[in-house]
Amino acid sequence: MTTRFGAFVPQGWRMDLAEIEDPVEQYETMTSVARAADEGGWDSIWVFDHFHTVPTPELETCFEAWTISATLARDTQNVKIGQMVGCNGYRNPALYAKIASTVDVASHGRLYAGIGAGWYEHEWRAYGYGFPELRDRMGMFREACEIIHRMWTEDYPRFEGEYYTIDAPINEPKGVQKPHPSFWIGGGGERVTLKLVAKWGDACNVAGSVPADVDTIRHKLDVLERHCDDLGRDYDEIIKSTSVNIHVVDDMNEAERATAAARGDRPYDDYAAGTIVGTPETIKERLQPVIEAGIDYFIVTIPREAYDQEAVRRFAREVIPLFG
Repeated sequence: MTTRFGAFVPQGWRMDLAEIEDPVEQYETMTSVARAADEGGWDSIWVFDHFHTVPTPELETCFEAWTISATLARDTQNVKIGQMVGCNGYRNPALYAKIASTVDVASHGRLYAGIGAGWYEHEWRAYGYGFPELRDRMGMFREACEIIHRMWTEDYPRFEGEYYTIDAPINEPKGVQKPHPSFWIGGGGERVTLKLVAKWGDACNVAGSVPADVDTIRHKLDVLERHCDDLGRDYDEIIKSTSVNIHVVDDMNEAERATAAARGDRPYDDYAAGTIVGTPETIKERLQPVIEAGIDYFIVTIPREAYDQEAVRRFAREVIPLFG
C-alpha cells in the first residue's frame, strides 16, 4: 500500500495559535493552513477533539472538532478531513453518527470519521461528563462503535446495551461514501480497541514514539492482524496510521538554529527527541523502519505552521514525493 500523509491543522489545542490575539484571525489562520494542504500532495487534514489545551489547561483558544470539520469541508476541495480522534464520551454515539453523516455529505465524501474512548480527565470533568472508570469507558466505546456502524448501514437500527440504547432512529442521508463513511478507530489497547478495529474499522491509529519505538508499533499491528484472522477480516484492507512531529531543515549542521523559534526555551536535544528534525532525505530514512513495521499512513504535526504555511507546501513538494 502506498504511504500517505495527513497534516494536523492548528486549532489551539497545542497552544499553536497563542501568538494570535483575534479569534477570527485565529480561525482564518487555521483555514489558511488547511488550504495550503489542499493545494496538493497531502491526502488529508486533521483536528483533535479536545476542549482544553495541553500540556496544561489554559485560558486559551481551542476550537471544537466537528464544527471545524464541517467548515473546513467547505473551505477545501481535495483533502479528506479527519478527527484524531473523536472522544466517545462527549457525544451520544447516535448523534455522532448523524453529525458524521452530515459532514460526509458536506465534504462530498471526504470524511475520515475518527473515534476513541477518550482520556483527558480534566476536560471531561470540567464539561460535566464525569470521568467513568476505564472499564466503563471501554464498554461505552465498544457499544458506540457498533451503534455508529449500524446508524450508517441500517434503516431503523435497534440496539440495547449496558450503556446505550437506540430505538429505530432515522439517519438520512447516511453519508456519501459507500458502504459508509471511512471509520478511523484510535488507540492501541489489545483486548478491546484493536479488536474493534478488526471488526468495524477502516483504519487504526496506533501510538509509538516514532521513530524510536518501532517494536511497539510492530507488536500492536501483529495483534491487530491476529484479531483480523480470528474474525475473518482482511488485514490488508485496514489503513495503519500513526502520528509524528516533523521539522524539515535545509542542513543538519544548522538544525539547532533552524528550530529555535519552534523550540522556545527547550534544549535542542529534548526537542529532537520528540520531533524528527532533518532534511527531506533524512526524514525518509527515519520513517522507513516505521513503514517496514507496517505503518502506511502518517499524520504529521508541522511546528509553527500557523505562522509559516510555506512549511506545509514544502513538505508536500519535497518530502511526500520521496515515498511515492
